[in-house]
Amino acid sequence: MPRPSPDVLPAAPAAPVPVRVGITAAAHVLPPTVLTTTDLQARVEAASGFTLPAGLLERITGISERRVVVEGEQWASSLAIDAARVALARAGREPEEVDLLLFASATRDFVEPATAHVVNHALGMRAHCLDVTNACNSFLNGLDLARAMIESGRASTALVVTGETPSLSTRWSVRDVRDAVHHFAGYTFGDAGAAVVVEPVATGGFGRTETETHSEHWAVGGIFGGGSRYPRDHDKLYFTGAGAELKRVFEKIGPAIVDSTMAHAGLEWSDLAAVLVHQVTAPYVDRFCEVTGAPRDLLDVTIETHGNVASATLPLQLSGQWDRLRPGDTVMLLGLGGGVSVMSTLWTKS
Repeated sequence: MPRPSPDVLPAAPAAPVPVRVGITAAAHVLPPTVLTTTDLQARVEAASGFTLPAGLLERITGISERRVVVEGEQWASSLAIDAARVALARAGREPEEVDLLLFASATRDFVEPATAHVVNHALGMRAHCLDVTNACNSFLNGLDLARAMIESGRASTALVVTGETPSLSTRWSVRDVRDAVHHFAGYTFGDAGAAVVVEPVATGGFGRTETETHSEHWAVGGIFGGGSRYPRDHDKLYFTGAGAELKRVFEKIGPAIVDSTMAHAGLEWSDLAAVLVHQVTAPYVDRFCEVTGAPRDLLDVTIETHGNVASATLPLQLSGQWDRLRPGDTVMLLGLGGGVSVMSTLWTKS
């Protein structure tokens, strides 16, 4: 046989085809106990020994009620487990098919071990698992990590779950109105669990994702107890925050990331089927529409009847919208988290 000419180079291997990754199922669960804002205000007044103007908290927050766990009977993990079972069933997946489990939540069962192990065991799985925690942006960060792991070939089917129980960090007994303002965020909280299945898809899937991080604001709000700085300081186990400062930061950086995401994707508001945004109070939702130009009818307003459910907000909305969305519909998910971080991602239903 003739030898190949030294001038003829072997053909280069074909470039790998990029993996398209998307969400194939979503689910959420709510604790059965309903706590109205009227009852919440009455509890604060009874524990603190002074009276607030009637209906004050509901007028300020726009929240009429929320679901809350019963302490000692329900946990962050149990909400996540219940939602995960529904999501897997909707995706037609068995637990043993999942090779990556991410518990992506601002609240956890305990400091150690990772709550993901509790969920993994309860579902009868042996998936690689870990916690992803970044305040109210935790779930979006979990989606992004699941996407990257699948695109890199490190995983094939991922389950991203959250179990949020921020109501347990509410400070009921306060010294005066000023102290109540300091702990005000706790009066907006509700609890929820949610889960999505993330895997390769033939069409649609995740699109443009952008992040903005301004860590100089890390001290503006949070739950500062339980870690190495304040391991046993009981007062630090309640949520505290400067709401006005957080609002100012988000208004400064939020519209820019929305505009950038839309511009890079070549989309207008009319191209979107829904905008799912983190919600802390009803006035914040109105302000979001004002500063970004987002049409309000694209939003799924959950704050009024669910309260601020932290990182469960976006998957709660996605689960509620799922049956309305059609293949080819594009959704923007926008997360806002203490720290401070803002994250946006586009997703198209397959």
